[in-house]
Amino acid sequence: MADQTHVDVSASMIIAEALSWIGTPYKHQACCKNAGCDCLGLIRGVYAAFWPEPEQPPAYSPSWAEANSEETLVNAARRYLVPVNLNKRSPANILLFRYKRGFPAKHAGILIDESHFLHAQDGAGVRLVSLSPWWIRHLSHVFAFPPLVEASRTGNEKK
Repeated sequence: MADQTHVDVSASMIIAEALSWIGTPYKHQACCKNAGCDCLGLIRGVYAAFWPEPEQPPAYSPSWAEANSEETLVNAARRYLVPVNLNKRSPANILLFRYKRGFPAKHAGILIDESHFLHAQDGAGVRLVSLSPWWIRHLSHVFAFPPLVEASRTGNEKK
């Protein structure tokens, strides 16, 4: 069995890929650069640039102001991403937001620098916005992209 080596994808690589999505129109449940995506589609698209997509998301509504539903987005993030303390967020981290306390997190973006993040918004598409006090108040979770896992040579493979 080959040993596995963890390789970090740099924050600058993630940010460059994320920024290449700017201008992609908003399309609910889509994930196609320049053709259409929603906030989850943006995260999925950036993830898929470096890692194989682990699962297809279930159907979900476009409204992120829903109460009394499961933390589907948070639970999926916990399966594939690395949790980060809210106050220790850094560029290239994934930000999850909830409309208000008691509601599930239903919106996502990618932190570009200390004061800006990228997200897909209905009517505006993928754009860079200020991480204003309003957004910070609604921030519920922060995750980092995982390290890459590459199989290293054991010496038994044919060259």
